[in-house]
Amino acid sequence: MSGKSRGSQAERIRDVMDAEGDAVATNTRGFNAGRYESVGKLDDYEALKDRAREIKEDAIERLPELIDDVAEAVEENGGTVYIADDAADANRYIASVCESEDADRLVKSKSMTSEEIEINEHLEREGVDVVETDLGEWVLQLAEEAPSHIVAPAIHKSRAEIAKLFEERFDPDEELESAEELTMFARERLGELVRDADVGMTGANFVTADSGTIALVTSEGNARKSVTVPDTQIAVAGVEKIVPQIEDLHPFVELIGRSGTGQDITSYVSLFTPPINSPSVDFEDTDAVIEGTGEDREFHLVLIDNGRMAMREDEDLRETLYCIRCSACSNTCANFQSVGGHVFGGETYSGGIATGWEAGISGLDTAAEFNDQCTGCSRCVEACPVGIDIPWINTVVRDRINDRTDVDAEFLVEGLTPDTERSGPGIQKRLFGNFETLAKLGSAVAPVSNWVANTPPAARALEAVAGVDRRRPLPSFSRRTFVEWFESRDAVPPADPDRKVVVYPDIYTNYMDVERGKAAVRALEALGVEVLVPPASGSGRAPLSQGMIDTARHKAETVSEELEPYLEAGYDLVVIEPSDVAMFTGEYERLLPEAAFESVAENTYEILEYVYGLVSNGADVDRLRHADGETTVAYHSHCQQRTMDLAAYSRTMLERCGYDVETNDVECCGMAGSFGYKSQFYEQSMDVGENLAGQIREADADVIAASGTSCLDQIDDLLEEKPKHVIELLAPAE
Repeated sequence: MSGKSRGSQAERIRDVMDAEGDAVATNTRGFNAGRYESVGKLDDYEALKDRAREIKEDAIERLPELIDDVAEAVEENGGTVYIADDAADANRYIASVCESEDADRLVKSKSMTSEEIEINEHLEREGVDVVETDLGEWVLQLAEEAPSHIVAPAIHKSRAEIAKLFEERFDPDEELESAEELTMFARERLGELVRDADVGMTGANFVTADSGTIALVTSEGNARKSVTVPDTQIAVAGVEKIVPQIEDLHPFVELIGRSGTGQDITSYVSLFTPPINSPSVDFEDTDAVIEGTGEDREFHLVLIDNGRMAMREDEDLRETLYCIRCSACSNTCANFQSVGGHVFGGETYSGGIATGWEAGISGLDTAAEFNDQCTGCSRCVEACPVGIDIPWINTVVRDRINDRTDVDAEFLVEGLTPDTERSGPGIQKRLFGNFETLAKLGSAVAPVSNWVANTPPAARALEAVAGVDRRRPLPSFSRRTFVEWFESRDAVPPADPDRKVVVYPDIYTNYMDVERGKAAVRALEALGVEVLVPPASGSGRAPLSQGMIDTARHKAETVSEELEPYLEAGYDLVVIEPSDVAMFTGEYERLLPEAAFESVAENTYEILEYVYGLVSNGADVDRLRHADGETTVAYHSHCQQRTMDLAAYSRTMLERCGYDVETNDVECCGMAGSFGYKSQFYEQSMDVGENLAGQIREADADVIAASGTSCLDQIDDLLEEKPKHVIELLAPAE
């Protein structure tokens, strides 16, 4: 990416944050808080998620068979099924149905699939008036804007903006101010349009193969009107919406509302088994509300491929088809909370899962426009009701985008990018993906490197060449590494240790924050553990975050070989950096042979998890440092630490050592590894971080503590106050 394109992207992000950021943040955080509260009421939440995933896995595996079953069921009921190869094919068929009905108006309920095929534009070119009946979609139709959220399309608009829009378009007799006034005005206007419609269109949250039943989950009831008022109904759905049988709907009904908007159940869960032979409503004679038998109704189910069957055959994109379009991945994503779908989204879909959808149906060019918004923090995996590994999908797509990239002036980083990529990542990604090499060089020539790197000329050069934002101070390198410190010390190991531990020297601990490494060693030794700190390579987290999967795999293989002798000898592997814990226990499963992965994963512990385990099994907690009087700690846990359910260990150990702990509820601090260093994302990173900074300021604590490298750096930059790693507060003094 050139400096000019980085600048354009930064400007676009800044404009959207200014115009839409506050509304998006308020609404998505509200939805997310509601999700936490609602799922907390479910005793069987995890079991429901597991069952939902099983159903989707089975359905996608048997998809060709289920498509045939749906077609048979609908046609037996008197409806018609059309299998559309792509958007153009679907649009031609839908237009032909409207033409056969001599339709002047089609009313439709909210449907992302209809957005995907752009049916509104196609029908309007054919002379059909298309009216959105979902309030948010209607607002955007009037404003001629695209949705910014899968579930709440107008999430970026304030009440005042909607009132102004209605006033400009309709000049109402009375001023519209409250939400109730706006809603009632829209209801009246839309009611008139629905009454005169010739064709109704809906999407489908699910389609059951056994009966052809269409399940619609809505908040407004407009879908029911779109189904029952016109005599002709069309339902459009991607083929992935099919589930085997109607009983399979149960876990999805329980999960979709909770996951998306925090509702225990949405206002309307409607099951239609077409062609729905219900009589038509006579709007002219309210005393005689039924007219006829409904036998003349027509129903058309348009099942759309548009790249889905190819995604089904793609090992890495296949999981995208499990998506139930709930938007939980958007609501829980700190970056999405900052900018919404008009930045973090493609032609149709938005949020974390959008990369998979856009890559599959629109292509890599579309996905490339927003793919880097995903930082791999993994918060979305926990939120997803079917457990899709969204960060991996984003990483794979990033890797594919890299493979097509033409890299200019690569000689500028010759020797600093010893990766194994076959082609393409640009200079910025190669630089950050090979940060281990830079760290080795910076440490070898420190402190000169620290002085040079932060001089104005060097900062300007790094920004121009590699997009490293000059406003972000670079980390300081330590002349003596963590490994060198350990090798030079005279400590005597315990004669009869309870446990033997290898402390993994991650890149940041080894070359920059050596003090937290020293603290980890002192704490473990105080609790009776024999400690080793052997030389070891970087985990591969840095290249993986840049989509450099070949390099990450090479790193994983190297680390596995380096650590295996210690693991075979009975040593536990203790890791300070949470993102490396996630690598060893998660991503390595995709990068290593099964046996090698299991050897590393089964023996890996996060540092505070291990300390907690030692104390719980009899180690003397009094040998750790305790709070000096009443000391309050504002503690922020790392994203992946929370995803792995490890954050509680840090809080518990702080409390056991006498600290009063204040935590926060932010999803991410905003630095996210290299994200906050990149000039195109710097302002967004700081915007995300300000939410955390505000909560820390409000806590007014004596000490600030965090668990991850990015978090520590971001807090330092936001508050100009150096936070401590938790282990530094607990380790005995030297």
